[in-house]
Amino acid sequence: MSREEIFDKVVEIVSPFAKDKEALENATMDTNILEDLKVNSARLVDVILEFEDEFDIEVEDEDADAVNTIGDAVDLIAAKTS
Repeated sequence: MSREEIFDKVVEIVSPFAKDKEALENATMDTNILEDLKVNSARLVDVILEFEDEFDIEVEDEDADAVNTIGDAVDLIAAKTS
């Protein structure tokens, strides 16, 4: 799976949790999930669980703590699926 495909899937997964839909439509690798997309920090756990299910990976707590931007999520998933 290419990084672009992972990016698209990450945006799709984050979508139901994002309160700022305009920021989501213009999302880039640098888009901050909590600050820019206004995802509640408690909901970020649900987002990570969705990543695990969708990509059949396991995300450790320290890895989850490092996911701040869409790019962080793409990097993590790409590393775990390669």
